[in-house]
Amino acid sequence: MSNIVKENIRVIAFDADDTLWDNQSLYDEAEKNYGQLLAPYTFGQDISSTLFKVESSNMPLMGYGTKAFVISLMQNALEMSHDTIPASVLHKILNIGTSLLNNPATPFPGVRETLTTLYDSGRYKLACFTKGELLDQENKCRRSGLYHLFHHIEITSDKSEQDYINLCTKLGINPSELLMVGNSFKSDIHPIVTLGGYGIYIPYKRMWQYEHLEEYEHDHVIQVQQFSDILQYL
Repeated sequence: MSNIVKENIRVIAFDADDTLWDNQSLYDEAEKNYGQLLAPYTFGQDISSTLFKVESSNMPLMGYGTKAFVISLMQNALEMSHDTIPASVLHKILNIGTSLLNNPATPFPGVRETLTTLYDSGRYKLACFTKGELLDQENKCRRSGLYHLFHHIEITSDKSEQDYINLCTKLGINPSELLMVGNSFKSDIHPIVTLGGYGIYIPYKRMWQYEHLEEYEHDHVIQVQQFSDILQYL
């Protein structure tokens, strides 16, 4: 793949959450604290699995991101407690969810240096292509200090094949000229590879269960262990 990338790739797109900075561990911690608050009102039910069902059912209308997560936390708490949960506990749950809006978005080791090297080379156009809530994701990108290293920032409600086609259209390229870098095989790798593009997969130690997809080998996919490893292929 390395020779093909060097010759054909015009745009490198990067996922944000859990690729450029940590995100999932903060949600995991929030869910843990949520479970402790909700436990006395759940009558022995599995809070995690019930919350996931609520999130999944809300996804078509609310999409991804902190705001959707907060609404799902509140809805799940009311449903599991049969509307008996006190307002004071709901207020604490609200604070748990909204605290995620202050995610510091500190870049992982090697991210800033790698992006700077690619940006300064002038060889590729760099894009941040991530799904989530617009203002939340924009703020994280700014707090990360990486905003100026991207020629294009695209925040989308999903990362389907059509979303990748739309991105390529905006950037004036074919899918075969796009390399996507990310931690989710389902969202970052599979769609663009299906369209004839390329992917560099950087697995992260934590993965939201909604993002699970069985991984497979492909001529257009490279897996690396850390962000800076991508430079050896570019």
